[in-house]
Amino acid sequence: MKKLALHWQILLGMVFGVLFAFILIQFTWGKEVIVDWVKPFGTIFINLLKLIAVPLILASLIKGISDLKDISKLSKMGGRTIGLYILTTVLAVSIGLVIVNIIKPGSYISEQTRTELVASYTADANSKIEAANKQSEVGPLQSLIDIVPDNIIKASADNGNMLQVIFFAVIFGIAMILLPEDKSKPVKDFFDSFNEIILKMIDLIMLFSPFGVFALLAAIVAESPSLDLFKALGMYGLTVIIGLILVMCIYLVLVKVFAKKSPRFFINGISPAQLLAFSTSSSAATLPVTMERTVDNLGVDDEVASFVLPIGATINMDGTSLYQAVAAVFIAQSFGMDLSLATQLGIIVTATLASIGSAAVPGAGMVMLVIVLAQAGIPEAGLALIFAIDRPLDMCRTTVNVTGDAAVSMIVAKSVNKLA
Repeated sequence: MKKLALHWQILLGMVFGVLFAFILIQFTWGKEVIVDWVKPFGTIFINLLKLIAVPLILASLIKGISDLKDISKLSKMGGRTIGLYILTTVLAVSIGLVIVNIIKPGSYISEQTRTELVASYTADANSKIEAANKQSEVGPLQSLIDIVPDNIIKASADNGNMLQVIFFAVIFGIAMILLPEDKSKPVKDFFDSFNEIILKMIDLIMLFSPFGVFALLAAIVAESPSLDLFKALGMYGLTVIIGLILVMCIYLVLVKVFAKKSPRFFINGISPAQLLAFSTSSSAATLPVTMERTVDNLGVDDEVASFVLPIGATINMDGTSLYQAVAAVFIAQSFGMDLSLATQLGIIVTATLASIGSAAVPGAGMVMLVIVLAQAGIPEAGLALIFAIDRPLDMCRTTVNVTGDAAVSMIVAKSVNKLA
């Protein structure tokens, strides 16, 4: 195993995890063994990755911004980064709407299957609706207020507050640039060393990754709903996956045209992060590996990666936004609703904004989907129709999210002459 490249180790872990689970669930005691004795190791692996997410963002962003030494460079890089993230998100939502209107997966849902799904997943749907209702009750500028922390220690204690941590790190880095170098040098030296230590911690954690993804995939197979439900939702899942593949192709074209790198070079460089994103369904958990691969294997300068990738893990959710567009129209089709062009244009805007507000953790996109459904006038109870297949699709769309982050970091690095 040690002689294999990391992405092959992770891939083998995934394959063996699936095979192991399929064999064990043939026995009556198999599922219980996996849940009690295998799944905990997957949870430990995700916790290890989450453990260093906040320290990594603080260290890498502060180091990256302070390395710029010029506030105008930050402004140029920030504008290009956010502009590219918004552009790719709008493209992803638009692709999702085109595909779902062509395939019409909602027409494949029978009345019986719809009733069965709603009955099985109503409780889960209600919990997401309740969470979304609390979010929608706040004022129009609440999302802006939520970016600014009132206590950085409290914000750092929750991985769901990544934007607040990023805000603090950006302000801190800017303050270091504006100070005379002799005043800020001791702090800069500290964060440079701190960043190196965090990167070494990533290396240590990744030694466990093949076993972690083995446990994660085995648990997913063991806890999956019945095969009949997956068959009923097959066209919906296929629609989402086709859309995600098209978005991935757009990334490869963008990298080829603007970063002047071949698609093969890009995929080979980022594949371990993609496989990890697929296993964990979390952009935040995958961020340490995404940064390492982008700097060491894709040639992005550390100061660019340190700025672009943490922001991307929080606001760039192309896969999630595409899924929200497809899911909203699918649910409408399942209930026999015909969405107007104006309503679907509204979905583009809402899904784009909702993806920016999604936490970079598993299942967060489902809560934001409720807001998209409400805007389009689609019954939120229809959320129950897609719960059965949400986890596998969450794995796929997180892979696209992480790939988008890496692609944008290469394009931004090329634009500022920081790409090897």
